Amino acid sequence: MIVCVCNNISDREIRQAVDLGLSSMEELKRDLGVATCCGKCENCACEVLEAHLGNTQETVLKRPVLTN
Repeated sequence: MIVCVCNNISDREIRQAVDLGLSSMEELKRDLGVATCCGKCENCACEVLEAHLGNTQETVLKRPVLTN
């Protein structure tokens, strides 16, 4: 779904940005332009960001630890 209409940014693009290392709204604004025009998308973008950060952290914590 399109989150930021002004800059045509989708929830998928926000999740991809998180996968590439972005972890804050400031970084999304800087790198993708999310919420830099009218600002109406900021709450939705923040929800997508936080949800995906939570999913990513759970995935990382569930990885097995390799021991030699």
